[in-house]
Amino acid sequence: MRSRFSTAVILWVGVVMPVQVVRAQEVAAYFGLGSAYDSSSGAQIDTFGDGTLYKSPHLVGLFADLGASVFFNKHVGVGAELAWRPSEGDYAGLLYRPSFSSFDAIYRPSKGSTRRFVPELRAGIGWARIHYDFDGQTACGQVSGFCDSTHFQAHLAAAGRWYLTDHLFLRPALDIHYVHNFFEFGSNWVPQYSVGIGYSFGR
Repeated sequence: MRSRFSTAVILWVGVVMPVQVVRAQEVAAYFGLGSAYDSSSGAQIDTFGDGTLYKSPHLVGLFADLGASVFFNKHVGVGAELAWRPSEGDYAGLLYRPSFSSFDAIYRPSKGSTRRFVPELRAGIGWARIHYDFDGQTACGQVSGFCDSTHFQAHLAAAGRWYLTDHLFLRPALDIHYVHNFFEFGSNWVPQYSVGIGYSFGR
């Protein structure tokens, strides 16, 4: 929990603090809920070294999504995003929690934009993290080599802001995470779907 909070703080500070320096045209933040999916690796794992084999799971479940963006003009901006699963899942007999973080360049095309709807395209880099929850007495290395793992990821996304007022918006989004060597699951490609609500300053 502490590591996720620290990551979220770093993301927010890294995006919002430079606003006064660059005199951004628009600053926005949003929170969303959705889901991400990856297939199982199909591995059978003797997690506790007792001869009992556990199958590696699919990556599924409810994901929360927290993000912020800064736009320097009507079309170009930067942003940061953190997506994580609030509840723990079972990974071969251990509780685990996945998360994805990224820093992105953002482009808003003129085509398709109206006063109430604004599309955006994002591309960036970051990391994916798998956190295993141990019982406090067992170290990660004592359980068949299980330790928290972090992977480099490339991030692509397409989203839209549907403004309910001049500042409050709904944000449906499709994110694609390409996670390098994501051996815990069956594919390096992880699609994520979400719908969020956000607020824009300076629009």
